[in-house]
Amino acid sequence: MTTLSPAIDIKPFLDEDMGTGDITAAIIPVTTHAVAEVITREEMVLCGKSWFDAVFQHLDSNVNITWYANEGESLPVGATLCKLNGPARPLLTGERTALNLLQTLSATATQARLYADAVAGTPCKVLDTRKTLPGLRIAQKYAVTCGGCYNHRIGLYDGVLIKENHIMAAGSISKAIQLARELTSLTVEIEVESLQEFAEAIAAEPDRIMLDNFSLEALRLAVSLNNGAIELEASGNIDLTNIRAIAETGVNFISIGSLTKHIKAVDLSMRISLVN
Repeated sequence: MTTLSPAIDIKPFLDEDMGTGDITAAIIPVTTHAVAEVITREEMVLCGKSWFDAVFQHLDSNVNITWYANEGESLPVGATLCKLNGPARPLLTGERTALNLLQTLSATATQARLYADAVAGTPCKVLDTRKTLPGLRIAQKYAVTCGGCYNHRIGLYDGVLIKENHIMAAGSISKAIQLARELTSLTVEIEVESLQEFAEAIAAEPDRIMLDNFSLEALRLAVSLNNGAIELEASGNIDLTNIRAIAETGVNFISIGSLTKHIKAVDLSMRISLVN
């Protein structure tokens, strides 16, 4: 399902919340045990189990978690995601950090599923962008794949994407592509904003051309002129109301910044009760 297998460093997330220690949880006797369950108050696609687990395992390895849903699974309102059993203190301390991660990554996966479903039946793939939440780049890109979409480059280091300012600095579209080819064997993509720029880009033979804010008519013409020679990616002002029509023009990819930046956290609840 995913191409990313992120190594999880959970400590920075816990440090952000705990600082020098959880003063409130310290009022609970260390011998007190508790159980808890996490439920969803809205429809969702589950993502982030490993991050959730890592929070509690970091705090206390005696916390046991039983999951009732799989990563990438669609869940209805009221579904129980998991149950926890263990010392009360780590359950209380880790609650907010664990839920923050789970609700954010599930929101990303849920958003991605909507876009994946919108282009279902076409050969077009929906891609994410680098417009991710700070500190959650790899996690959100993993969540995108859980929702059924795909990853664009991870960062500035694993692919060339030549945009307007790069072209200006290099001197021209063809020169920018030439310089990129001389520098690296990585995928070279260039963004164009008109059919005239598109024609120049085709002549320079990049691996992919990003068609920024092209109309449906211009996209169809670009696909026709390209005749399958170079991968084509549409971007700019694309949402659920127009993505199907854009996919049907014949472009290979559509990149959507809102997969990761325009998300609303899934409403989750963790209910804790003491064990006698």
